[in-house]
Amino acid sequence: MTRTARCVAALTSAAALLMAASCADSTTPAANDAGAIDENAPVTITVGNKPKPDKPADVATFAKNVKEFTDAHPNITVKTTETAWDAQTFQAQVAGGSLPTVMSISFTEPLNMIPNKQLPDITDELKTVDLTKVLNPETLKLVQDDQGRIYGVPFEAFSVGLAYNRALFTQAGLDPDKPPTNWDEVRQYAKQITEKTGKAGYAQLTKDNTGGWMLTTMTYSMGGTVQSDDGKKSTFNDAPTKKALQLLKDMRWTDNTMGTNFLYNQEEARQDFAAGKIGMIMQAPDAYDMAVKNFGMKPADFGEGALPQDGGPFGTLTGGSIKMINPKSTPNEIVAALKWIKYYEFDKYTNEQVAVQRAKDSVADKGFVGRPGVTPLSQETYDQYNEWQKPYANVPVEQFKGYVDSTKTLKLRPEPSNKAQEVYALLDPVVQQVLTKKDADIDKLLSDAASKIDARLAR
Repeated sequence: MTRTARCVAALTSAAALLMAASCADSTTPAANDAGAIDENAPVTITVGNKPKPDKPADVATFAKNVKEFTDAHPNITVKTTETAWDAQTFQAQVAGGSLPTVMSISFTEPLNMIPNKQLPDITDELKTVDLTKVLNPETLKLVQDDQGRIYGVPFEAFSVGLAYNRALFTQAGLDPDKPPTNWDEVRQYAKQITEKTGKAGYAQLTKDNTGGWMLTTMTYSMGGTVQSDDGKKSTFNDAPTKKALQLLKDMRWTDNTMGTNFLYNQEEARQDFAAGKIGMIMQAPDAYDMAVKNFGMKPADFGEGALPQDGGPFGTLTGGSIKMINPKSTPNEIVAALKWIKYYEFDKYTNEQVAVQRAKDSVADKGFVGRPGVTPLSQETYDQYNEWQKPYANVPVEQFKGYVDSTKTLKLRPEPSNKAQEVYALLDPVVQQVLTKKDADIDKLLSDAASKIDARLAR
């Protein structure tokens, strides 16, 4: 879930972006405590996000990458750990000082971490590694303070659209090349899919913070907000969010077009979507990867359209991942970590030989090349990368046309700036009750949630 810092408000169109505290024994005390950088000094870093043993091919590829990196940088020793960002445990890990030197975190974290000094200022080290120039200056705002100092590296970005099963569309007599673009059409299409196929015409994420996450997305698409600009007060107890919940309630209880499962997290929903049990669901384009590779969906059956709007166009939610560096890291460790980030996440975009080899490796590993999405890179860098990888593209891009076209008109709307994951967690039960209790009182549910969330935001 992926999840965004708020200063991305300057991103008014996705078109510019599309096709766009360390463990004590995990870092090496440096002799340059005064802050001088010695790029040749021996240094040890711990790298998070190592694939888990149940994915042996990914583990082998990761180990290969570590070896290639250390061969190229013999002064850097790399230890690895499976530590990965989890909304439920991350802040406890931060407080406990149990984080690796470098790992991936959600876009939702930096805005609170920067003023709390939980991220190091890496502005000067970025210049040393020569990484800044390949990044989109707008996405860099996600990790900058008011003075423009930089505290992390955005490396993945997404925006939410509407994933739909083209096969179910055809079975229901709908045109698979014309997905719905507004919520009235979604309701109509869902009825037709359920009537003609017996499958859920539409499904909604509801648990593990995804219920609040997707309710936020719907609220954005209806012209509303979830939180004030300063992050101090909730704003969802109003017409747009109420309309979103009423739509879900009507589809569930009046139309009976949402199937029988109302407790979905993202992976569970993608599995049922891939199995042909769901006609439509809000997802970013990367749902294609898991649906096809992990769950066996036919590539020809996957479609991705624009996030439906209610009037507007108002916009869609954007988020992604950032590489954070442990705030206890020395300057040498920061430089070593940035070199790893540059090698592992960005060389494929800036080095033709690496780009081609990564594309070949991806195809050989039954992965995907050329899937549309949002990128944190400068447009010039990304355009060049697309040219390098074009001969190896293996994704039916035409089936993403609705999504790609929408990037020219839909604004990218950032996730809540303050305690986003807590906000999402407290909104999960609201969505769940609307879908599981026929007499759910939407006004009361939102009022109660607003009181709880405002108490959290005021801390």
